[in-house]
Amino acid sequence: MNQEKTATEANDTMLVRGSNSRGRARVSHAVVVIFLEFFAWGLLTTPMLKVLHETFPQHTFLMNGLIQGVKGLLSFLSAPLIGAMSDVWGRKSFLLLTVFFTCAPIPLMRISPWWYFALISVSGVFAVTFSVIFAYVADITDEQERSTAYGLVSATFAASLVTSPAIGEYLSAQYGDSLVVLVATVIAVADIAFVFFVVPESLPDKMRLSSWGFPISWEQADPFASLRRVGKDSTVLLICVTVFLSYLPEAGQYSSFFLYLKQVIKFSPAAIAAYIAMVGILSIFAQTVLLSVLMRTVGYKKTVLLGLSFQVLQLLWYAFGSQPWMMWAAGTIAALSSITFPAVSALVSHSALPDQQGVVQGMVTGIRGLCNGLGPALYGVIFFMFNVELDEIQPVTAESHAQVHTHARTHTHRISVIPGPPFLFGACAVILALVVAVFIPDHHRSPEDKSSSISTAHAQNANPLAMPTSDTEDNEPLLQDSSM
Repeated sequence: MNQEKTATEANDTMLVRGSNSRGRARVSHAVVVIFLEFFAWGLLTTPMLKVLHETFPQHTFLMNGLIQGVKGLLSFLSAPLIGAMSDVWGRKSFLLLTVFFTCAPIPLMRISPWWYFALISVSGVFAVTFSVIFAYVADITDEQERSTAYGLVSATFAASLVTSPAIGEYLSAQYGDSLVVLVATVIAVADIAFVFFVVPESLPDKMRLSSWGFPISWEQADPFASLRRVGKDSTVLLICVTVFLSYLPEAGQYSSFFLYLKQVIKFSPAAIAAYIAMVGILSIFAQTVLLSVLMRTVGYKKTVLLGLSFQVLQLLWYAFGSQPWMMWAAGTIAALSSITFPAVSALVSHSALPDQQGVVQGMVTGIRGLCNGLGPALYGVIFFMFNVELDEIQPVTAESHAQVHTHARTHTHRISVIPGPPFLFGACAVILALVVAVFIPDHHRSPEDKSSSISTAHAQNANPLAMPTSDTEDNEPLLQDSSM
């Protein structure tokens, strides 16, 4: 007994003490971090397209898909590991790491485009800010307010894109791309400084180690170990499949949709900026007010199903719409569909054990990272197969106009039937996601389950590096499934 007491006291001394960070941590800290990061990247929407075309004049979108594919694959492999490490050593250090590496490529856009795109690919190892942010929010909110907090964070992402692309395009037209890159770099540095100097730690002291000297075992470092655990827990598997099938078309859409509006639907630059602003504003409303109401009235799972249904309608309208007013109407539905991911994140957080928030959120963010790689490449290939060229952004000369006119006459019939073929594929994928989501079990943890989970978490934190000693322990599901 004395030996056990001594061991317990020794373990307790390895935990961080004496900090009131949790009392000072606020959702507003997460909101500011997300806003600054994606506002900086939103400014680069127009310059990014130009640099891509100048660097890879042929097969622009194919190369974009390859670059994003490498980044997405690295993000997919690293997100669960970073989430797990943040569960042990705290959120702030890894939040600083992810924000720094996500923003690191920005200044290289004008210095060296080749290094810029190379660093974008490599930065995928740490470009998983959302997984750490959602774990940060889970640390400082209870279940009743967590879905609203997730909606606020996601709405901030939309808010950062309401004006930043239009501002970036205006600055680029008036003063050149160099100024846009400079402004984006300053904002990125401000974001990093905000995390370093202002953002407090959110993880409770008793769950956080005071030393970085404790090694992470191979079981914890192996990214495929997390993937294997996904398959062993039916609920995690269903959620991850739902996220993959629903976010794959969304990621592809982000990579090409604005250029599609410009060249196929014939939107003017001013109309595109107004479109982004409209969808962003409506998304803010959907992810705050609407999401909160739905979570309280119909619950987590039904909110996810409703968001997926909106996404199907949006993609079908994009696929078959050929008039500008159709795109505006579909954009309204797209804003409503933006409730899906925060609803999924809230569902995961509601079901996960207290000490596994970072792990599970990391898995979901990793799936999104993989989609960010596959989606753009997939959309580019489908556009190419249906002869919808999206890589001609230079001014049209008389000769090229004649060539385009001849090319259009050859393929008019194929394009007119389905103006946006990739969006039809995306609608089919989301329909499959909707079917999978129907089988996600509803989680209703009783107070006894919660106290049991917390007790388990405390016991594990007494020896945080202890590994399972049997297959039975290794098969313990990540989420609490009431059906098991």
